Amino acid sequence: MNRLIVIGAGGHGRVVADAADHPVVFLDDNLNLEGVIGSIHQLEEIKEKGDAVVVGIGNNKKRIEVLQGVDQPATIIHKTAVISNSAIIGEGSVVFANVAVNPYTVIGNGCILNTASTIDHDCILGSGVHISPGAHLGGNVIIGDCSWVGIGASVKHGVTIGKNVMVGAGAAVVSDISDGVTVVGVPAKVQKT
Repeated sequence: MNRLIVIGAGGHGRVVADAADHPVVFLDDNLNLEGVIGSIHQLEEIKEKGDAVVVGIGNNKKRIEVLQGVDQPATIIHKTAVISNSAIIGEGSVVFANVAVNPYTVIGNGCILNTASTIDHDCILGSGVHISPGAHLGGNVIIGDCSWVGIGASVKHGVTIGKNVMVGAGAAVVSDISDGVTVVGVPAKVQKT
């Protein structure tokens, strides 16, 4: 890899660049941000042979949307992450410092496994899932596409979380959660709007 092109130069993009520990340039629609050499739409004209590309956008749906336009996106794994040899990490996913991914776990494309999170054995995460810092998944947890598990949240062994779910910070998920809801508290309950 000659250099890493990070699409998105905001906070999450900066953390992705740091995790990569490689020469980095940024593409962002805000051309005034430090290190930005062009807009997101200029990827093909800026990318050189040997460059790798990763999407550094925190918003799950936007990240997956942009990722779909990237040919062979890079997967970034921080040097302090511990990944089981039997685990599968999808294209364009980023695994940050001190993350543990245990045996027979499958991580979808474009996922974020943030600092000090743990993903126990036999979990399945769909595409675009964000596991926040310090969140913990028990074994055999299934999480649908574009769901978000907040800082310090815990998910009990064997629980299934649907697509587009938001699990609040510090929540304890002890039962299955259907698509498209926000859950908070201990135990986690659907937040009424």
